[in-house]
Amino acid sequence: MNQSSSASPDSKGLLANRYQLIKLIGTGGMGKVFLANDVLLGGTPVAIKFLAQTVLNPKLQKDFAREAMVSAALSQKSIHIVKAYDYGVSEQGYPFYVMEYLSGKSLKEFIPMNLPMFMNLTRQVCLGLQCAHQGMNIEGKIYPLVHRDIKPANILVMPDPILGYLAKILDFGIAKFVNAVSTISTNKGFHGTLPYCSPEQLEGEELDSRSDIYSLGVMMFEMLTGKKPWEPETDHFGAWYKAHHFEPPRAIAAVKPELQLPKELNELIMACLAKAPRDRPQSSTQLLQVLENINRTYYLNWPANKSSMKVGSNIPAESVNGNNPHIAAKSDLPVAVEQICWKAIWPPNKPIQEIVFPRLLDIEKNPVASLWLMLPKAEIQKRSHSIRYNQFLFIKLPHPMLLWLTVLYNKQLGPKWLPCYLDMQEPQNQKMVYSLASNERYPLILFTLEAPNSCTSVMSSYINETQRQTLKTWLEQSKTLPPSSQAHLSKNLLKQQYKQMQSQIQEHLASMPAAVG
Repeated sequence: MNQSSSASPDSKGLLANRYQLIKLIGTGGMGKVFLANDVLLGGTPVAIKFLAQTVLNPKLQKDFAREAMVSAALSQKSIHIVKAYDYGVSEQGYPFYVMEYLSGKSLKEFIPMNLPMFMNLTRQVCLGLQCAHQGMNIEGKIYPLVHRDIKPANILVMPDPILGYLAKILDFGIAKFVNAVSTISTNKGFHGTLPYCSPEQLEGEELDSRSDIYSLGVMMFEMLTGKKPWEPETDHFGAWYKAHHFEPPRAIAAVKPELQLPKELNELIMACLAKAPRDRPQSSTQLLQVLENINRTYYLNWPANKSSMKVGSNIPAESVNGNNPHIAAKSDLPVAVEQICWKAIWPPNKPIQEIVFPRLLDIEKNPVASLWLMLPKAEIQKRSHSIRYNQFLFIKLPHPMLLWLTVLYNKQLGPKWLPCYLDMQEPQNQKMVYSLASNERYPLILFTLEAPNSCTSVMSSYINETQRQTLKTWLEQSKTLPPSSQAHLSKNLLKQQYKQMQSQIQEHLASMPAAVG
């Protein structure tokens, strides 16, 4: 980390002797953001934020270094906080910090939004807040972080192959430092964004996590209605002071009557907006528990949200997917399909070991794609009540290849990864994908590792409508491509993508309610 004033452009125009500023990409109340290349990492793009206030006082520079260090350490703990890599103070006294460069949109561009998207993004923001509020252990001391400026403009939303949308919180830990600088330079104890400030923040008091929860309540209200909970006469400090301290928030039903909210969700948002910190949810963990209960009760079977933002990938091909983890104990398959599954016999040309492979079931004129896997009998019994998750990734060039991924997740055993790679120029695999695109569910047939290696369980995994439509598109594209002999290259690219996303999938599944049945 670069903590001194040596972090300034040299004769070659490099900041901290490594960052080449390219262009201004954003401005805000805290400062300016530039796109830059990290020349020490081969020109890797990064985002560099220069704070608006100059800091020439050595003590304040030290304070900034501490805040930035804690923020950087925190950002490595949660995928829902924008990663900070480096920091410094320029020769002119402007503090800066270096962040990952991400292509996304501000949350405010999605407001108002539907309930599935609201539940998805709110949960992710709460996970980021939970990580920060629990604190970072730096040299044996716990440093809890309060953001102090939670608002839609500080939430970055981008397409994600696992979550549909990925939410990341910007500027963690920096607001406290900016507040300290503002207090010294203006003799005022307040810095923030007026519509989202808690009453205690407006008083300049010492803040804890409940202040962020208040700001989150304002943001949740706005995410659903497109409006703030209050309509003061002006945007001046006095009008917002009066609103936050003395005026009750408007009812969501009064602002948007057509919105049918569960009673528990309405009560949660109103509780976050309580004037006194003691009357709000006391932690982001408590918020997450309530959200999970609401999700389990009302929204568990809602499809993944794709809206208008196209999902992309880092591989040089199309890679679009949908996901809908399915929780159930029964297979929910058509009777004819389930009967054939139970009669299945382990193929003699397959080894007796823990493996998975795809296979078409011969059912009249419509073959059904299925997954066959062999596991120890005890594990099959434990995984009989699992979260089933699936995802499909496709690469068109240099060779059309599909990754068909199924995950059985058990909170005690963890994930069972079941990846299958399908060469999309093989007619048999095209039939497989056609079946997946044509049916809401595919069967998982489980055989025991112990003799007589018989089928002892049949499960199913749900494929949502978005996924099925995407599979049809990929199938048609595959049929139009010229012959290729580079299947191994495409498979290796998909394997890299698969390895990179495993940790996100596991975190996502671990946060879901346990399977029922």
